[in-house]
Amino acid sequence: VQLQASGGGLVQAGGSLRLSCVATGATLDQYVIEWFRQAPGKERERVSVITASGGGTYYAGSVKERFTISRDLAKNTVYLQMDSLKPEDTGVYYCAARGTFLNVVLVANANYQSWGQGTQVTVSS
Repeated sequence: VQLQASGGGLVQAGGSLRLSCVATGATLDQYVIEWFRQAPGKERERVSVITASGGGTYYAGSVKERFTISRDLAKNTVYLQMDSLKPEDTGVYYCAARGTFLNVVLVANANYQSWGQGTQVTVSS
């Protein structure tokens, strides 16, 4: 599976962006898709997860009730709707595909089959 992330940009605090992660080479129902972000000088942070069935989701506490993960199987795309953005949401956002434990949202030391190239999100204050 190959992933391509897009949708980042520059937005003022309080604004919204929608990130897309398009999968090719396999269908989304074969993978758990996870969104990560990394800010300069900080460790990579898991932001949100959607299971292969689409029935399980996870949000980091820092984004809960502001971000929404969803998917469109017809377009083989996972979305991350980001509302009420804050400057601390700034970073490069990556999507990743996990092909194991398909109905488990969080797996320690997971191996990922593919990573998207990352898309920059910058939130100005």
